[in-house]
Amino acid sequence: MTGGDRDSGNVTVGIDVGTSGVRAVAIDSANNEVAKADTPMAEAGPNPRDPNVWWTATSKSLHTLMQALDGHRVVAIAVDGTSGTLLPIDAKGAPLANALMYNDVVTTPEAIADIAAYAPETSAAHGPTSGLLKVMRLQDTEGTAKVIHQADWIAGRLCGRFDISDENNALKTGYDPIERCWPDWLDKTAARRAFLPDVVEPGSVTGEITHETAELFGIPRQAVIAAGTTDGCASFLATGAEAPGDAVTALGSTLVLKMLSDKPLFAPEYGLYSHRIGDRWLAGGASNSGGAVLAKYFSPEQMRDLSTQIDPYAPLGYDYYPLAQEGERFPINDPELQPRMEPRPLKDAQFLQALFEGVTAVEVLGYQRLKELGAPELKSLRTVGGGAQNPTWTAIRQRALPVPFLPPASNDAAAGTARLALLAARTASLI
Repeated sequence: MTGGDRDSGNVTVGIDVGTSGVRAVAIDSANNEVAKADTPMAEAGPNPRDPNVWWTATSKSLHTLMQALDGHRVVAIAVDGTSGTLLPIDAKGAPLANALMYNDVVTTPEAIADIAAYAPETSAAHGPTSGLLKVMRLQDTEGTAKVIHQADWIAGRLCGRFDISDENNALKTGYDPIERCWPDWLDKTAARRAFLPDVVEPGSVTGEITHETAELFGIPRQAVIAAGTTDGCASFLATGAEAPGDAVTALGSTLVLKMLSDKPLFAPEYGLYSHRIGDRWLAGGASNSGGAVLAKYFSPEQMRDLSTQIDPYAPLGYDYYPLAQEGERFPINDPELQPRMEPRPLKDAQFLQALFEGVTAVEVLGYQRLKELGAPELKSLRTVGGGAQNPTWTAIRQRALPVPFLPPASNDAAAGTARLALLAARTASLI
């Protein structure tokens, strides 16, 4: 936990319910981080599928955060959660079963056939981890009143409303972000519309904090709760990217590209769909290239040492397409694409450079593909993930992508969600 000045300025709070823990971040009206706290999920309980474990971790993080900044300064709170994590609740909001998590696969043949038959090709409800498949599974739990997303339930614990979601979390559950409604084709499937939450724009005011929760954390009763988002969207918002053409590359075990667009992009053949964020759209694609390939050959320490031996301004031109195994999804859609990492130079430093250049070439092709699919011209780039810490790789990428490389405002998804809370606070004239 870290804290800043304990002054009287109002702040908003973002809560990121992740896979390994819950982080809370407070920001001021200028988007500066004031304080943050983090609670590992394992400290809250042994079962990460149990919603009560999520709440325990959330409570611990909020208590720690309030000790750092004085709760009376908080005017709005928003929550993000893992995309596609759902749970059934009763009429009072009590969980009726463990959640189906974001990466859980539903294999019910009838439900899969329903979505294949009736959902448009561009719907994000397709796929074995679809939120809509989980609704069909969970809606038959005895006593179910609603099936809602992880972020919806945590926000409900704060404001007492368990019947509302946001446009980003609802996307994989079949929500139509263009028409801004649950589509009519849902009624042709086994999903029952009555179990779905109402959906509002991220950053909308959804209610005031309950008296009980205000007392518990020392937060003013007039504080509002805002509709949140998914963890992926929150991570993007945290960087400060906000205009069409602003992009974020995540250099983790895989290579993930996201860009703000002034129009929606849907290309299911590339696994590409768009989240609506206000009047803009967040489109992205994920490649199987990335850090996992580097890790097959070099340890982090080796990469650091060898990078000092590389001249990033003298390209080797090996034309690699680094993959850990066959198959690619974006920017090339080919499940049988073979890795291309030969010939191997004699020196390890040159091999590492060739791999850096190869992943960078995939990144360049990815942004070209987004433009071909209707995205705006790349205007700026922020980088997150472990690869962002390597200055040699950064120099190679800057040579290949001649746009401003900007530092991310924050690497905490919770800070992005706090920005949505700030939007709500301004709407309610609280900040």
